[in-house]
Amino acid sequence: MCQTDLTPLATLVRQAVAGAGAVVTGIDVPTIGLHGSRRRRIWELDSHAHCPVLGVCLPIHVLRKVVNKALPGQAVADDYELHCGAVADCKYRSVIAEAVQRDLDQRYAQAVRQAARAKTTEALAAGWDDALRRHGIAGALWATLTHARCTPELSLRVEGQVHMLQHQVGMAARVDIERHEALIEENTVLTGELAAAQQRCERQMDEHTRRNEVLQSLVMQMRAQLMARDTQVAALQADLETLAAAAPGLKSRFELAREVERLTEQRQDQQRALLQARQEAERQRRRAEESAAGLQQRCAAVAQAAAAEPAARAPAPLDNQAVLCVGGRPASVPVYRQLIEDTGGRFLHHDGGEEDSDAKLDATLAAADLVICQTGCVSHNAYWRVKDHCKRTGKRCLFVASPSGAGLKRALLTLVPSVGEDSPSA
Repeated sequence: MCQTDLTPLATLVRQAVAGAGAVVTGIDVPTIGLHGSRRRRIWELDSHAHCPVLGVCLPIHVLRKVVNKALPGQAVADDYELHCGAVADCKYRSVIAEAVQRDLDQRYAQAVRQAARAKTTEALAAGWDDALRRHGIAGALWATLTHARCTPELSLRVEGQVHMLQHQVGMAARVDIERHEALIEENTVLTGELAAAQQRCERQMDEHTRRNEVLQSLVMQMRAQLMARDTQVAALQADLETLAAAAPGLKSRFELAREVERLTEQRQDQQRALLQARQEAERQRRRAEESAAGLQQRCAAVAQAAAAEPAARAPAPLDNQAVLCVGGRPASVPVYRQLIEDTGGRFLHHDGGEEDSDAKLDATLAAADLVICQTGCVSHNAYWRVKDHCKRTGKRCLFVASPSGAGLKRALLTLVPSVGEDSPSA
C-alpha cells in the first residue's frame, strides 16, 4: 500500500466548502453530490482513498488479473510496483481505473445494494460501524466511500480506521508469521517423531506378523495332531466294540484280570513280608541261643561259686515272700530268678524304665515284700520312685551297685533270718 499523509487531507476536508470544483490552497477537491443519488467512481474519490481501496478491496493476484486484462501483455512488475502503478492510474479516468471500477462493482454488488438503503450520512456511518465490528470491511469500504451520502468527514474517519486496522493486521500478520515459523519447526520435530513412531510400529507389526505366523503354524500342527488322535480314538473305540460283540463277557473278564493282578501283587508283598519275618525270627533265634549259652555258662559259674561258699554263708530263706528286682541286665534276669526261687521267694522283675512303664513299676512295688534295686541299670526316675515308695511303706530295700548274679547273692546274704520283718534297710 502506498504511503499517504492524512494531515493535509484532514486540513483540506476542514477547509472544504460545498459546491462543484471548489479550490482550496490550490488543490482540487472532488465534487460530492450530497443531494444526488449517483455513486462516485473510483477516479472521483479523494486521492488518499485509492491506496486503502485497492489494498483492502482487491487482493494483489486479482489486481494483477485486472491489469493484465485491461492492458495487452503481462505485467512483469512486482506486487509493490503493481499496487503503486494502479493507485496512480485510478486517480484519473483511465483504462485501468475503469477496469477496477467494473470489477469492484461486480465483486461487491451486494454490499453496494445494502449501502444504497442508507438515505442519510448517519445511516451510512452506522452501516460502516456495523461492518467494522463484523470484520467484513472490504465490501463495506467500497460501498461507503462511493456512496452519494459519504461526506468528507465520514470519508476521513473511514480511511483513518482502515489505516489503523491495516497496522493491526500487519502486526497480527507478523505474529502469525512467527507463530507459523514456530509451528513449522514444531511440525518438523513432530514429523521426525512420527516417522520414528511409524518405524517402531512397522517393526512391531512385522514382529507381530511373524509371531502370528508361528502361532498359526502351531495351531495347524495341534489341529492335525488332534484330528489324528480323534481318528485313533475312534478306531480304538470301534475295535473295542468289535471285541465286545465277539466276546460278550470281555468286560467282566478284564475286571477279573485286573483283580488277579492286584491279588498277585498283594501275595508277592505278603511273601516278601513273610521272608523278612523269617529272617528276623532266625536272627532272634540265634540271639536266643547265644543268650542261653551265655546263661548256662553263668549258671554253671554261679553254681560253682555257691558250692565253694561255706554252708554258713548260704542265703537266708525268704519264706515265699515276693522279691522285686528293679533293673539289671536282660541276660542276668534268669540268674536272678534262680537265686530268688532257690531261697524260697517269689521272683518279680522290672527293667528300671527302659521298656516297662512307670505305672507298671508302681503296681509291682505295691505287690512286692522285698525290693532289690540294681542302681547301675535303672533310670533316675525309677530309682527315686523305688526309694520314695520303700520309705513311705516301710518295705525293706537293698541297693546293689554291681548288676550281676554274685552281687545279688551277696545282697541276699546280708539279710538276717527274719527277712519278713517290717524294719526297713537303706
